[in-house]
Amino acid sequence: MSAAASDNMYDVIIIGGGPAGLTAAIYLARACYRVLIVEKEKWGGQITITSEVVNYPGIEKTSGEALTEGMRKQAAGFGAEFKLAEVIDVELEGDIKKIKTSAGSYECFGVVIATGAHPRMIGFKGEEEFKGHGVAYCATCDGEFFTGKEVFVIGGGFAAAEEAVFLTKYASHVTVMMRGDDFKCAKSTADEAKNNPNITVLYNTEVEEVTGDSVLRRIVYKNNKTGETKEFAPDGDTFGVFVFAGYTPSTDLFKGKIELDEKGYIITDPEKKTSVEGVYAAGDVCIKNLRQVVTATGDGAIAATGLEKYASEMEKKTGITPDRPKSGAAKEETSSTEAPSKDEKSDDAALFTPDMISQLNMVFERMEHPLLLKLYLDDSHTSEELDEYIETLSGLTDKLSFEMVKDTGDVKLPCVKICKEDGTETGLAFHGVPGGHEFNSFILGIYNASGHGQKLSEETEAKIAAINRPVNMVIMVSLSCTMCPDLVVAAQKIASMNDNVTAEVYDLQHFPDMKDKFNVMSVPCFIINDGAPQFGKKNVDQLLELIG
Repeated sequence: MSAAASDNMYDVIIIGGGPAGLTAAIYLARACYRVLIVEKEKWGGQITITSEVVNYPGIEKTSGEALTEGMRKQAAGFGAEFKLAEVIDVELEGDIKKIKTSAGSYECFGVVIATGAHPRMIGFKGEEEFKGHGVAYCATCDGEFFTGKEVFVIGGGFAAAEEAVFLTKYASHVTVMMRGDDFKCAKSTADEAKNNPNITVLYNTEVEEVTGDSVLRRIVYKNNKTGETKEFAPDGDTFGVFVFAGYTPSTDLFKGKIELDEKGYIITDPEKKTSVEGVYAAGDVCIKNLRQVVTATGDGAIAATGLEKYASEMEKKTGITPDRPKSGAAKEETSSTEAPSKDEKSDDAALFTPDMISQLNMVFERMEHPLLLKLYLDDSHTSEELDEYIETLSGLTDKLSFEMVKDTGDVKLPCVKICKEDGTETGLAFHGVPGGHEFNSFILGIYNASGHGQKLSEETEAKIAAINRPVNMVIMVSLSCTMCPDLVVAAQKIASMNDNVTAEVYDLQHFPDMKDKFNVMSVPCFIINDGAPQFGKKNVDQLLELIG
């Protein structure tokens, strides 16, 4: 006789919402197992920043975001559940595994680790110092900062070739530097870079150092065969260096808990089993020769197939049967759908698609208290767009209202401030229009400001409550950046829970004066209490450590 399972008990928990994790969810949910996917940033993983995918079997041409959004919807249709949260700790031994996240703790029989990998730093002199001030790792996020300037791309793989071509949209010229004799990717991809008139390829070349003042002013590089050294130092101007030199596996959480190789990749057998019973791995986090979407999905399917049998055995052994998934009725915290740009709208109703409205209604239902959105506008086109955006959003629910503020004071315009129903400010504000990748973070900000919002650990909430001095955070973003929302959500969550903290977000496209003032050439960028600019995505605990 089966024992009753708690609401937080699953057959399998998948850590990571990229192609590998989504595929595993599709297979497991379709086989009627209760599955939870936990993703800390954005559904789809690294491939979402790729604008064109042409080598996925059966699909002639698509974007990385469209491809993985289809996978997410397919998994949801079979009943998979989704949670946007960060996994903080795992207990992988025993029949019942425990997964602790920033949104609570969960239990399961089996685990799929599909945490992927993140861009690797090379280590040349000046790389760390100028990160965010000229040295970048994401062309989609930071390319526009180098419009009309020279750009150097470091690397000889697929990413370097593809992103070099992408960067010609902005840069006056792109120079690719690689240590080897040729690109290490498909000939068709390499040829696009080689044959582009705005790209120069330097083989057998390595960067020795970059120098400058507040931005890059000089780069020194060397031919590793001839020993010849050259430098580039544009008179009175700066330039960009984009590093695409491979990835480092995101496995810090699992060190000492499962077997890893010397580079940190997870060691698995052909069935994707790790060294711990009931724990599997899939995707870029594994040891493999080819890291592509097609191999990630293959890994996910293989891991899921093994876990189907394992979960069935554990149900019989423990007498516990998690609730079966209901096809087409998946629980999901937020959609990864972006708000369309102004150019994509045909009328007011097109501001939010039916899918987006469905997800918004889920958030509205969970809001504990009504909120007032205060609009600070000028005569610009951007203000018109923000006005329309907020009016339409407020019209979807009685939980939101808005008002125009005539006395804008020293507020940078346009701006929307999230306030309590009586007009008291919560400390959350967005300058610009919260569309693109910031749509989700803005909606989560509203949800968190309306009550307790997203769950955090007791320890983390205690740290937030203990902040007893003014903390003002300024976060500078680009709506095309996939890494910015993580930082924005973290900062807004802290501000929503403590009246001493404010989190003001600026879309740098509309505030070039801030970009110039702080020499920002990479996002996300944030400043705490008028301190020095800092860069990179951060979670709540990392921000609290910086706040001190």
